[in-house]
Amino acid sequence: MEKIIFFGLAVPILGFVFYLGGSAIMKGFKAKVEFAPKKNQDEDTDQSHSELDTNTTNTNNNNLSSELANLNNLLKDGVLTQEEFDKAKKKILDN
Repeated sequence: MEKIIFFGLAVPILGFVFYLGGSAIMKGFKAKVEFAPKKNQDEDTDQSHSELDTNTTNTNNNNLSSELANLNNLLKDGVLTQEEFDKAKKKILDN
């Protein structure tokens, strides 16, 4: 009798837990598909890629400029010698 009561309660509860877990997983997969970036080979996409490349180049140039300015300040403050400055500058410009 106790087993019947136990299974009568446990089976529906386990079923409900599995239902909730399955529905959450399916919602996750659906959201992943909905919000995945779409790969179109239209002209608009090509233009946006070239704009991104331009922005990346500008960012790299700004980083280069700021690094060289920092090196120059260290040289002026006497933290770096001229040789160290030249080596560091060459290393930055080669990358």
